[in-house]
Amino acid sequence: MVTTRQRLVEAATQGFADHGIQSASLVEITRQAGQRNRGAVHYHFGGRDGLLVAVLEQHNAFLHERELELLAAARNRSDDDVASVVEAIVRPCVELAEQSISGANYLVIIAELSEHDPSTYSPEVEAALAGSGAYEVYATLLERLPQLDEELRDERLNLMTAFVLGTVARRVRALAGDERHRGQLPTSRFVDNLVVMASAMLTAPTVVA
Repeated sequence: MVTTRQRLVEAATQGFADHGIQSASLVEITRQAGQRNRGAVHYHFGGRDGLLVAVLEQHNAFLHERELELLAAARNRSDDDVASVVEAIVRPCVELAEQSISGANYLVIIAELSEHDPSTYSPEVEAALAGSGAYEVYATLLERLPQLDEELRDERLNLMTAFVLGTVARRVRALAGDERHRGQLPTSRFVDNLVVMASAMLTAPTVVA
């Protein structure tokens, strides 16, 4: 039996993905969840931030297992192998997104959060984000990147993350039947190509000023 809490998380995942974390209407999320009590979100989650935490936590178990599994394989590669670590980001995202529209929407939400200054996250949101294996993957990725100044390194990581998450989410929505989108590559080829492209973004030659 689907609980009220689960319905609210499902509605919020869709609402946050469609309208943005701060712009999505909690009243509309409550309505989409089939609840007449306008205070249902506050009752179950304490407010928008608590609801966001629940949205983020719903896929943590899957992501933690797959990301760390692929990271373990990457750590057996040479210390300059960036692509194998990038694969530990890309492949779980694709697998999650292809499981359900909820997975694709989750990636849209993560992409929005990745554009924010991490210092603005609440401790609860920070803990929810740390619940996947992503922090460990990115720590290994930092060790393998070429020598870059901090500003350029952070810019490349942010752009790569937004590129991967956005590309995967758009692909799944296209596969769901949006006829306006062009044809899509088979999953295996899509993953391989996205890993190569994302790795190239991180390791591209620096521009000499």
